[in-house]
Amino acid sequence: MYGGDEVSAIVIDLGSHTCKAGYAGEDAPKAVFPSVVGSIDQMDADDDNENNDSETNNNNVDSNKPKGKRRLYVGSQALGLRRDHMEVLSPLKDGVVVDWDIVDSIWDHAFKECLLIDPKEHPMLLAEPSSNTQQQRERTAELMFEKYKVPALFLAKNAVLTSFASGRATSVVVDSGGGSTTVAPVHDGYVLQKAVSSSPIGGEFLTDCLMKSLESKGIVIKPRYSFKRKEIQPGVFQVTLDIDFPYTTESYKLYSQRVIASDIKECVCRAPDTPYDESAYSNVPMTPYELPDGQTIEIGADRFKIPDVLFYPPLAQTIPGMDNFADIFPSARGLPQMVIESINRCDVDIRKELFGSILLAGGTASMQQLKERLEKDLLEESPQAARVKVLASGNATERRFSVWIGGSILASLGSFQQMWFSKSEYEEHGASYIQRKCP
Repeated sequence: MYGGDEVSAIVIDLGSHTCKAGYAGEDAPKAVFPSVVGSIDQMDADDDNENNDSETNNNNVDSNKPKGKRRLYVGSQALGLRRDHMEVLSPLKDGVVVDWDIVDSIWDHAFKECLLIDPKEHPMLLAEPSSNTQQQRERTAELMFEKYKVPALFLAKNAVLTSFASGRATSVVVDSGGGSTTVAPVHDGYVLQKAVSSSPIGGEFLTDCLMKSLESKGIVIKPRYSFKRKEIQPGVFQVTLDIDFPYTTESYKLYSQRVIASDIKECVCRAPDTPYDESAYSNVPMTPYELPDGQTIEIGADRFKIPDVLFYPPLAQTIPGMDNFADIFPSARGLPQMVIESINRCDVDIRKELFGSILLAGGTASMQQLKERLEKDLLEESPQAARVKVLASGNATERRFSVWIGGSILASLGSFQQMWFSKSEYEEHGASYIQRKCP
């Protein structure tokens, strides 16, 4: 048993889009940075490139150390700087870790450069997806205890933490993040594994839809690194020249465009009140948006069409250039169908309670009008007796970080301190004991 009340625990939520890290007991994470990293194979990087790096990056030395034959760049600042041959890689695929080297460098960055702590002195609470396998959990425990030498560890399911963040032990958590959307029923603080349903449609997919739709209208998003601007009078900029970097990788260019497209999506998109219909939305007023290169674009029906893909996935196939995504559609269902399917897989006695507390979490769920639209659709499709209530924090920050906030609450509870999986237990029983300690 670990009695660690004297030092505060560290809570880390590594999502598919961003990594959140901070101290337990606080109301928001201290560090929020992208979950993707830049990677340069040492073969590609010539000496000249190395010299530039050493000047620009002396403050990020620790997490940028060469891993095997590649050098990793973590954090939005390191990613924001364009480098020749830098690929953008994600450590996760379908929510599950596929590249532990990258995860290691992300944790390293969080501890050493964001929180400035020594992991040996703080217990760690990590959020994990409901679909995490035993092998993944044991690997996490091994890394944390062997490499970072943490005094204690706990792995908590995302859905359970969201539930705790809103003060409920039983609820249906609709977690719509960057890479996917998961619906998980939680009962008395445990995820009902057999009833979890997920779909590959998340914020990044919607961003891709928006990019393709803008491209089809002839709007090209210029990445921030590809032009220079000059201030001609206070507050007025003019693009002076386009710069061509022949060694920029395709993945970095796409990453830079996605950052801009994602901002457009967050600023102008909102879920439509009724299912999207081309004729009804063809004459909606246009909303202007100024791109970083100074051109102002007008966005009309796409403001409503893109978010509606969450409710009716086949709509994405009507977007030019998105027809090649047909292979993921067999598994993609709309949000209301997923919620009802999940609740119907649960025990009949708790269904009424579940319908009454449907929680929204994740960045994509923070979209305007999404809560109202989901509640409306569920009322139409759910059984008559069910009283449907969709709950979401009015504060967008809380919605976005609800998993982290739940972890912060849990790790700072006095009654939780006996639950930690301590270093001594790890040394005695091995990594597989994590299954007993964190069910």
